[in-house]
Amino acid sequence: MARNLKQKADKLNHEEIIAFRTAILNWYDRHRRVLPWRALKGQKPDPYHVWLSEIMLQQTTVTAVIPYFERFLFLWPSVHDLAGAKNEDIMHEWAGLGYYARARNLHKCAKEVVEKYGGVFPSNQDELKKLPGIGDYTSAAILSIAFDKPANVVDGNIERIMARYFAVLEPMPKSKSLLRAKAAIFSKGQSQRSGDYAQALMDLGASVCTPKSPSCVLCPVRSGCLAYAKGIQADLPARIREEKKSRRYGYVYWITNEEGEVLIHKRPEKGLLGGMMALPTSEWKNDIKYAAVDTLSFLSDSFLSDNVVEDYKAHIEHVFTHFHLTLYLQKAVISDCKEIPPSYKWLCVEEVSASGMPTVFQKARDLFLLAA
Repeated sequence: MARNLKQKADKLNHEEIIAFRTAILNWYDRHRRVLPWRALKGQKPDPYHVWLSEIMLQQTTVTAVIPYFERFLFLWPSVHDLAGAKNEDIMHEWAGLGYYARARNLHKCAKEVVEKYGGVFPSNQDELKKLPGIGDYTSAAILSIAFDKPANVVDGNIERIMARYFAVLEPMPKSKSLLRAKAAIFSKGQSQRSGDYAQALMDLGASVCTPKSPSCVLCPVRSGCLAYAKGIQADLPARIREEKKSRRYGYVYWITNEEGEVLIHKRPEKGLLGGMMALPTSEWKNDIKYAAVDTLSFLSDSFLSDNVVEDYKAHIEHVFTHFHLTLYLQKAVISDCKEIPPSYKWLCVEEVSASGMPTVFQKARDLFLLAA
């Protein structure tokens, strides 16, 4: 499979393309990962399993996803079960996995598959892309893995393989479209073992062509890899230096009533951590002195001055996709609150711990309980 270093990708001939796929598939037959959503050799993939896993795996590692996937299948074995579930139950079970819009779209998608397609996932990419939460990559992955149809499946692992195999020097993310085109060279018009081929590339990127210190000696296609030939494989894909994340600050509250119950807030459906159960917080601002508490004005006109009994120096840190958050802990006991808005409710401490809060609020809860 060795190639002239000056040979351009668009000039690969049919034999070279087939040789690449054959080498990848032969390697996969010996080294394929066993994953709970992946059909074993000789088994037919379950589109529900494929779809559920692909949604969970978006920007999330395999190790983190496995227990969530297994829990979801235990609770909702089919797309009909998931469609009939309560949204709050789904959000509760998703807690800690992050990127919560995925969970909201997951429920919407399950309902549409049941209502519009009778519980059978469409095997057409255009139809798949009409479903909530399914875009180019996910539709291609479902089409290929679940239905064994040709599709250009390109995730982060496959981008890395293509960047190295073709020695693409243009940095990410600008090179994404180019890398997608490179991957299409090996998938366009190729119907043999489409699902296995896509999963083989994913496994190769996860175990051999890794981000750091790739194990090139184990790679089945290293003889044709231009980056390997040039000795620059560890430097690719190149990346534009990311800008430093912005910082935001705020307060998080542990508010109890005279019965010892804790005030919990269901966040608005739209926005960050939408629809999730949470501890009340102030606004999150770029300076702590601008973090207002008007969202808690229903508790008392002088909430901070009269009701805060402890103002912890302790704080929590949490990193979101686009910013770094610092929340300072404050604790209060409320005795004059007769009514609370519908999005708030009182829970006993045990119920708070089982409420399925996102990780950022679990951190705060643990510190509050530790100091109790």
